[in-house]
Amino acid sequence: MTEPTSPDLAGGEAPAGGWCTGVVREVTHPSRAAVRLRVEVSGRTEHLPGQHYVFRLTAEDGYTASRSYSVASAPSDPLLEFYVERLDDGEVSTYLADVVEPGDELELRGPIGGWFVWRGDTPAVGVAGGSGVVPLVAMLRHARDLGSTELLRVLVSARTLAETPYADELVGQRLVLTREDHAGRPAGRLGADDLRPLVDEPPDTAYVCGSAGFAETASGLLVRLGVPASDVRVERFGPTG
Repeated sequence: MTEPTSPDLAGGEAPAGGWCTGVVREVTHPSRAAVRLRVEVSGRTEHLPGQHYVFRLTAEDGYTASRSYSVASAPSDPLLEFYVERLDDGEVSTYLADVVEPGDELELRGPIGGWFVWRGDTPAVGVAGGSGVVPLVAMLRHARDLGSTELLRVLVSARTLAETPYADELVGQRLVLTREDHAGRPAGRLGADDLRPLVDEPPDTAYVCGSAGFAETASGLLVRLGVPASDVRVERFGPTG
């Protein structure tokens, strides 16, 4: 297996890559509504936690459909990992969830993005809604590799524990469930009291990832709790038009 080329992850511009071919090595279905893909890209550029890749599918008649997905794997992982939420009307997600098998080739472009990245050497807070946890999982894995887990605090909001992506990797992090009680917290939406322990010591950067509505709510709460708006980085996701 080819090791990724390594840019300077400690500073400077975020790495960027072009179009490439990825070979699917592992396919798992953590739930009926999601697929986890582990993909090998020979000679790939090493990414930073928080970056993403574009997936492009091309039909026999030349029609193309593209979708961006955050990387869940740490830079040290020889494979790229993606968690894809299956949308019934999603052109790309349904193909990735229902059709793709190990050995298939995929057309990818990346890594992409320099705004929503964490290098692992500064205090940070991550707040995610549902599958918005994916880039934060990459950050958590990177922190474990570096031995800097004390620098990163994460909160994830989901409907139930069973529907929380990567729940097994969130031990020690804060989990807010809207449909069931958890760890003494009654079911309910994210509130200021949930976030306050994360920002009692102001982080250098707060990362918020989720649907447009969740991102607006979470970022607004962080600002009201004293995190400067300039230190809040938001990544929204949702169906494409």
